[in-house]
Amino acid sequence: MIAKRIIPCLDVRSGRVVKGVNFQGVRDVADPVEMARMYNADGADELVFYDIAASFEGRALFTDILTKVAEEIFIPLTVGGGINTLEDFDRVLKCGADKVSVNSGALRDPGLIPAAARRYGSQCVVLSADVKRVDGQFHVFAKGGREDTGRDALDWIARCVAAGAGEVCLNSIDTDGVRGGFDLELLDAVAARVSVPIIASGGAGKQEDFLELFRHKGIDAGLAAGIFHQKLLSIPQLKAYLAKNGVEMRL
Repeated sequence: MIAKRIIPCLDVRSGRVVKGVNFQGVRDVADPVEMARMYNADGADELVFYDIAASFEGRALFTDILTKVAEEIFIPLTVGGGINTLEDFDRVLKCGADKVSVNSGALRDPGLIPAAARRYGSQCVVLSADVKRVDGQFHVFAKGGREDTGRDALDWIARCVAAGAGEVCLNSIDTDGVRGGFDLELLDAVAARVSVPIIASGGAGKQEDFLELFRHKGIDAGLAAGIFHQKLLSIPQLKAYLAKNGVEMRL
């Protein structure tokens, strides 16, 4: 059995870590460099860094803060936001990222994922899919969850994995920040369509939510922000609880 991963997420805007609910009402939380240092020491398995306004504002990802974050940690770092070209991949990898997360850029240019997979390897390419229910169907959203593309999310994710994405970070807009548990219906639907690792994002509110998550086939990691940022749940505490309940963890 492959050990499950616990991944804190730094959503960064204007140089600060922020957090919202359902991708709305974003508020300031902390300094990203200090937070990265803390999560590295606490035993996070990986760290995700999103420049959440880059795509919406039509600019490249800020690299100064990213470089400082990368210098502070010794765990894998996934970076996303404003990734539209192979040059963007190259730029963030040179800043210290281990994997690159792409969403809006792939929606604009479906050739981006296969080109990146050929150049850097599928293990470096993460499809970040922001998904919300629209009239009972799963739609993929662009520009930080602001724009409904009208595309069927399950078909889109399967297409991107077939094109070379080596991992899927599945962000449920419906459960984001609500702390009522992960979107298990959505996660199960995606797991039935792809065989690459899936990171579940959106909805974690307590340690039991992670236990329920990892009982679902095909889910490799749980990503959360608010409950970790606000110290409602620590990563060592969560890992110990999961291991005690039979989940194989990287302790």
